[in-house]
Amino acid sequence: MKDIAQRAGVSESAVSFALNDRPGVSEVTRARVRRVAEQLGWRPSAAARALSGEGSATVGLVVARPAANLGVDSFFLQLISGIQEVLSERHLGLLFQVVDDVADECGVYRRWWAEHRVDGVLVVDPRTDDPRVALLDELGLPGVVIGALPGTDTGPHPGLSQVRADDAGAMAAIVGRLHELGHRRIVHIAGLPSLAHTDRRIRSLRLEADRRGLTGAHSATTDYSDTEGAAATRRVLERDDPPTALIYDNDVMAAAGVAVAAGLGVRVPDDVSVVSWEDSALCRLTAPWLTALSRDPVAFGRLAARELTTLLDGGAPRTVQVPLPDLIERGSTAPVSPSTHAASGGPGNGVRPAVPR
Repeated sequence: MKDIAQRAGVSESAVSFALNDRPGVSEVTRARVRRVAEQLGWRPSAAARALSGEGSATVGLVVARPAANLGVDSFFLQLISGIQEVLSERHLGLLFQVVDDVADECGVYRRWWAEHRVDGVLVVDPRTDDPRVALLDELGLPGVVIGALPGTDTGPHPGLSQVRADDAGAMAAIVGRLHELGHRRIVHIAGLPSLAHTDRRIRSLRLEADRRGLTGAHSATTDYSDTEGAAATRRVLERDDPPTALIYDNDVMAAAGVAVAAGLGVRVPDDVSVVSWEDSALCRLTAPWLTALSRDPVAFGRLAARELTTLLDGGAPRTVQVPLPDLIERGSTAPVSPSTHAASGGPGNGVRPAVPR
């Protein structure tokens, strides 16, 4: 500050006012001080700002999922890319940590806030019974929930914004399209049952099945991994009344499911249609290419980061709904085959004929 003051020809207090956006100096002086500071290579010290109560210039992101699963999850990688784009524009750091469960995640929030490590947090994977929201309210820690809170949670949460995805609407659209193609036995290979978005997808499938009279539609939960996705696929395809359509909660499980079907001699899409909830390069490397929802995780991340910076700038919390994704139809979905109709006497009511091996 002394060096800047001497070169700019102002007092040290004027330098402090100018660099911290405080009143007390003219705009001309403020501009001159900042120009000199830039020439001298000055940058604000996050540690000093935290000690003075001015913030850490850092936001936090904690993920309570197995680290091994995150490495192959394209959604999270793209989400973080979008978050980082916005934070970089604002010269904000991202403090990232992976933990075993939500209890550990709550412990991280308490420690970060007590140590002035973060100014706000991005909260992922809302739970059906989520303790994190009450904790953030208690701490006064600003945050943005990526994905909708459980339907039973109506707030208010004075420091919490939401970026909501319409999981129920997306599931209804998928089931509607499969129904148009003649599918009546539809199985949803779902993710973790404790997640609020998994619960919404399962509920939506049940509602659509009831509305359309689909008695053979149900969900099977997994941990999102290719291993459990493959195991669930094998179980349902080896039943006496196997599904004619499978909906997977991510691209990794969908690709694993196609491989299992091929091993069983079940043809995609002739014998079973496959839909992935996530679109990615993997969906276009699988044979046939996978029908998928056109979600944009990078844009999702950008939006969540912008909502958090708005909160940190003093804006009011709000809920933002992202647009309903389109279903991109590719080679993995088709109308129910005539052989299925012939064997059942109608659409989707009988046993699929044996496939030669």
